[in-house]
Amino acid sequence: MKTILLAFLILLQFSVLSQGKDITLKSENIKIKGTILCPENSEKIPLAIIISGSGPTDRDGNNPAMKNNSLKMLAESLYNNGIATVRYDKRGIGESSITNFNEKDLRFENYITDAKNWVELLKNDTRFSKIIIIGHSEGSLIGMIASQNKAVDKFISVAGISSNAGDLIIEQLKSQPEYVQELCTPIIDKLKNGDTVENVPPMLYSLFRPSVQPYMISWFRYDPKVEIKKLSIPILITQGSTDIQVKTEEAEKLKEANENSEIKIIEGMNHILKESVIDRQKNMQTYTNPNLKIKEELVSIIVEFIMEK
Repeated sequence: MKTILLAFLILLQFSVLSQGKDITLKSENIKIKGTILCPENSEKIPLAIIISGSGPTDRDGNNPAMKNNSLKMLAESLYNNGIATVRYDKRGIGESSITNFNEKDLRFENYITDAKNWVELLKNDTRFSKIIIIGHSEGSLIGMIASQNKAVDKFISVAGISSNAGDLIIEQLKSQPEYVQELCTPIIDKLKNGDTVENVPPMLYSLFRPSVQPYMISWFRYDPKVEIKKLSIPILITQGSTDIQVKTEEAEKLKEANENSEIKIIEGMNHILKESVIDRQKNMQTYTNPNLKIKEELVSIIVEFIMEK
């Protein structure tokens, strides 16, 4: 009987941990849904707000094309180390909703506003001793701008870029056939200059469709090196050595841009925070493996940084 009861309690604890509690950020016609994991504690504990990367990415680090649960695993690992977390679906993604949403109206600044609003919502919560923002990939730039809020105590960049996003896309295109580069580069150059492109080749339509161009223009305006330089709070920059999307040089350049930062390169970690080799095919296989755990070294580094006085 005791064994059955113990098994039930363990199962119950796992269920609560996996699901957390729902939390909603409301703003005008927008409802942004998130999950809060908060350890029971008589003393105040730190809170990390986790911001996901580019594309239709939800609070767990997943999108319609891949499920890896990377951000869910990160949140649960921090919970197990006494750190509360909030992670959320981007506006219009997952359970988040926008009344009369139209993609052509979306701007990079909207994501910045959402991150800032989460800080405003949570900064007066008496359970928390400090607020840390963790931004993954595109979320790194969003996070470093939101961290300019005085209520944020620390900032963590995970697989963030130092380059203008347009420049980085052009760099990434070098691995594509030359004709693809020749088609894409002029379009990106126009978007960087703030101009939309009317005649997009059919093969590139999904990437540069007219409705997404205003968002790309707004995104390309920002230079991560300029934004991170504005921060006077402690900064942790983490990067995986087998990340096939973002090179370690990006992390090193972010480090150079702000003397308050420290950098940790994690051997064998890829873009979705999991163990992988550099081989592209094998690396990409991890993107659709929700059972493969994230790198423990990343968790240890983040926990140590958050807990430092």
